[in-house]
Amino acid sequence: MPLDTSYTDQPFHRVGQRVNRPDGLDKVTGRAKYGADMNAAGQLVGKILRSPHAHAEIKKIDTSKAEKLPGVKAVVTAADFPDLTGGDRGMLDILENCMARGRALYDGHAVAAVAAVDEATARQALKLIKVQYKKLPHVTDVDEAMKPKAPVVQDWIRTRGVNPAPTAASNIHQRSEFGHGDLDAGFAEADVIVEKSYKTEQTHQGYIEPHACLATLGPDGVGDLWVTTQGHFTFRNVCASLLGLDVAKLKVTSSEIGGGFGGKTHVWMEPVALQLSRKANRPVKLVLSREETFRATGPTSSTSMDIKIGATKDGRITAASAELRYQCGAFPGIWGMLGAMTAWACYDLKNVKAVGYDVLCNRPKVAAYRAPSAPMAAFGVESTMDLLAAELGMDALELRIKNAAKEGTRASYGPVYGPIGIGPTLDAVKNHPHMKKRLGKNQGRGVACGFWFNFGGQTCTDLNISVDGTVNLTVGTVDVGGSRASLALIAAEELGIPYEQVRVQVGDTASLGHNDTTEGSRGTFSSGMATIFAARNAITVLRERAAMMLDVPVDQIVWEDGAARATGKKNSNLPQLTLKEIAGKSPTTGGPIAGHNEVVADGAGVSFASHICDVEVDPDTGATKILRYTVVQDAGKAIHPDYVEGQFQGGAAQGIGWALNEEYIYGADGKLQNPGFLDYRIPVCSDLPFIDTEILEIPNPNHPYGVRGVGETSIVPPLAAIGNAVSNAVGVRMTHVPMSPPRILAALDAAKD
Repeated sequence: MPLDTSYTDQPFHRVGQRVNRPDGLDKVTGRAKYGADMNAAGQLVGKILRSPHAHAEIKKIDTSKAEKLPGVKAVVTAADFPDLTGGDRGMLDILENCMARGRALYDGHAVAAVAAVDEATARQALKLIKVQYKKLPHVTDVDEAMKPKAPVVQDWIRTRGVNPAPTAASNIHQRSEFGHGDLDAGFAEADVIVEKSYKTEQTHQGYIEPHACLATLGPDGVGDLWVTTQGHFTFRNVCASLLGLDVAKLKVTSSEIGGGFGGKTHVWMEPVALQLSRKANRPVKLVLSREETFRATGPTSSTSMDIKIGATKDGRITAASAELRYQCGAFPGIWGMLGAMTAWACYDLKNVKAVGYDVLCNRPKVAAYRAPSAPMAAFGVESTMDLLAAELGMDALELRIKNAAKEGTRASYGPVYGPIGIGPTLDAVKNHPHMKKRLGKNQGRGVACGFWFNFGGQTCTDLNISVDGTVNLTVGTVDVGGSRASLALIAAEELGIPYEQVRVQVGDTASLGHNDTTEGSRGTFSSGMATIFAARNAITVLRERAAMMLDVPVDQIVWEDGAARATGKKNSNLPQLTLKEIAGKSPTTGGPIAGHNEVVADGAGVSFASHICDVEVDPDTGATKILRYTVVQDAGKAIHPDYVEGQFQGGAAQGIGWALNEEYIYGADGKLQNPGFLDYRIPVCSDLPFIDTEILEIPNPNHPYGVRGVGETSIVPPLAAIGNAVSNAVGVRMTHVPMSPPRILAALDAAKD
């Protein structure tokens, strides 16, 4: 019988409280174990040799001297990774990214690896590996990569989504188109049409903890992997597939995670560590340096885009189109598709079209970064909305309010919206005190909207009640932003017990059924849903035990506020039985009391946000200071308001860095020039104002508590909000992110010519 996942309006007694985080003490005292904190007896140190070229044929690899070095226990190259994927192109791409197969496709691509008794020996062994390269032409810019004569990164690529299907290889992996209506007719109705082109540069998630793992794999095919990851079940499945292992024989345990933001959803070097361990028959610990993390793990896409909007004199948009070009790195992705899906999602448009291109370049494989692809598309769309408002002589916020999507709107990417929060967030912005504060000289204010889908997916949860009435909740979604506290609140709410009586832990892959990766803002949504139903299953057992203890039919037992009570006049003198009392008798009434649930958590509610930003720009230096920043976002239901606000603020802070400073800089040789925090500048405290937040709650009808994911939408508006603020401050439209001082000065100089 399918579960009823629909929203039920109900009073909450525990959900919504700002309780202490359960992992806080461990983290501030250093007890928490992260990726590099696990050790095993006899472990070896793993190190990876990486290509110094952006594109090169690997003519020969000589590992003989490294293998003879005392203390070296294993050396692996592509020859140690046979293709066991059975024609699965996606898996083969992962395998090729983990270890170059015949060609190095980007600066930093792994070409060999060693395991040695200590780090010094491992480093020396890398120097002894001799690789003969033949340098090949390379391309690192997305627009250059689309040209007919560009060097081809992967010769098997034939562009998808075009008709007729091409027969020649190119760097354009996929063309994705979304929209509806008649674009030509819509533009013909317009009184004003605005067109503009934009560029955004590649950024990294900037998590504080680099990738790390401890791998053990014996000759019997049984292995253990301790790893910093956002999805240990996915890592298990991928590693087992690539290495020819039985899935059940590889146990993967997720460590505490020192940040991921989407960058730890992909397998990068874990199969290498496992293969080194199998070859050496000893545990291997592999920790990437910060330079390796930048050069060889997944950053965002760099993009270029063309945006066009037409409107009537009164501000009604008649047509809107976007062409979006997303750089995917050396392997295919879906980033252009996601950009095209999200570009116009905030607006109610009769005639709309978005085309996204996924384009290969000689750069690292792109990975998610919070709401992947949406911030770039929003930068183009929301910047052009401001230009349109100026052309119409209309307030930019009023233009957005007038055209905002609402319940019943057909989204630009297909579905019809249910209850959504874009209109309420814009109204809240309009009435926010921030909007009433006067600006000074060289200061500007910007507003922008953002959207993210949110995901659900496969989820499995166990809830076990101890004999003293305390509860262990085991979940399979990695806690990347406080979900353990939120899930404990949900379990406590359902059971009617204090939050402090619930302990939540993330189970390893041998403890639970499959759980999808923590991404798409699915953690609290999906595991929260599974926790609700696991708790309700446990309550069914508690009612049965209470009925046995009170000697009444179970249909006369109700569960209220953490206790079982018998209904009916003839039962009025019977005592109420608390959870603790029932649990204490469980050994003699049928044994352990538990609840379990597995669900494919469909119906993740879409999420919208509107941001306000005030900046001050020094016209002499181009330096920008963020004066004030406000996030208004729909959370559906804020299970733990502190964490919700933290997600809002964290996304905004990362967006500020992306908008003003952060970018990958490649030289003409195709090498990354700034692979470290010294030259790749993320925001520090002095760069950020206090980020104000306002939580709105428009319940998601597809979740019992109305939950919507909140972790990603907050990074979508900042590029555009800051871009609009800077443009208003300097009087010149900024079209290239990051808006670093040199770019601002260049724009000011160009405006003078």
